[in-house]
Amino acid sequence: MTDKRIENVIIIGGACAGYTAAVYAARADLEPLVIEGFQWGGQLQNTTDVENYPGFPEGIMGPELMQRFRAQAERFGTRFITDDATRVELTDGGIQTVWVGDDEYRARSVILAMGAQPKRLGIPGEVEIAGRGVSTCGICDGAFFKDRDVVVIGGGDTAMEDSIFVAKYASKLSVIHRRDEFRASVVMQDRARAVDNIEFKTPYVPEEFVAGDDGALDHVRLRHAETGETEEVKAGGAFVAIGHIPGSDLVAGQVDLHDNGYVKVAEPSTRTNLAGVFAIGDLVDFTYRQAVTAAGSGTRGALDAEWYLRDTPPSDEEKIEAAEEARVAG
Repeated sequence: MTDKRIENVIIIGGACAGYTAAVYAARADLEPLVIEGFQWGGQLQNTTDVENYPGFPEGIMGPELMQRFRAQAERFGTRFITDDATRVELTDGGIQTVWVGDDEYRARSVILAMGAQPKRLGIPGEVEIAGRGVSTCGICDGAFFKDRDVVVIGGGDTAMEDSIFVAKYASKLSVIHRRDEFRASVVMQDRARAVDNIEFKTPYVPEEFVAGDDGALDHVRLRHAETGETEEVKAGGAFVAIGHIPGSDLVAGQVDLHDNGYVKVAEPSTRTNLAGVFAIGDLVDFTYRQAVTAAGSGTRGALDAEWYLRDTPPSDEEKIEAAEEARVAG
């Protein structure tokens, strides 16, 4: 099936950034179409308490927050396709084409909001105890572990940043890394080593997150990378900080990417190297990666798209389509 309509804007991705962009675009009478994905809601769909999003002093569950974002976008006329975009054909200022399976959708502009997913260790307990002691965001969840022993797993700048932040709440924090050397910058390593309650445990490989009788994390089983000996480390919290994978595969080779796979934009705007194509949220942000920054990015993306549509005259293809629609309607 091919939808003959040429949309004003198609938003690919349904989470903080995509839904916020939809709210703004819908209120601007752009009638956005959101291809939100089969598993819409992004990382917050798998998050329990969210205590750092403004406007919710008592906190809110991640899935409920995403449902509210979506409902607000829908209130103003946003349409949704709850399936995954499977292919795109992006042009520099022309008509943008997006496929969902065999169904084709066209638009004058596209906002990319496919987000990023945290890398996982792939060990037992990592998924099962997620939200009950195992986390992928120290800045998001660190305050939940006040006066508890915690571990941070990773060796890059993200691991150091998480460790420094979480150590403000934890009684003791152990940085677990599989090598004696770290990928983190020397500056970040020095900052982490200067914190009194941070210790470094290397070279150890985590093998399992083990829950206690209450179903929450009790300890982490480690294996020494050289001797093979195993050890159990008591921990009330564990933060997996080994990086993220941006959802840019869909547009690779069409828009410019950083070496780490994140989409390049002309900051402070959300413009990509292609006119009419914008990118927002965690798809472009490898520094902050917070719900509120993603939402702010969605605002910018919608405004950029609105201004682009305002200042860009219709193409010949659009004029022909409009004339045909008027003929059929008349």
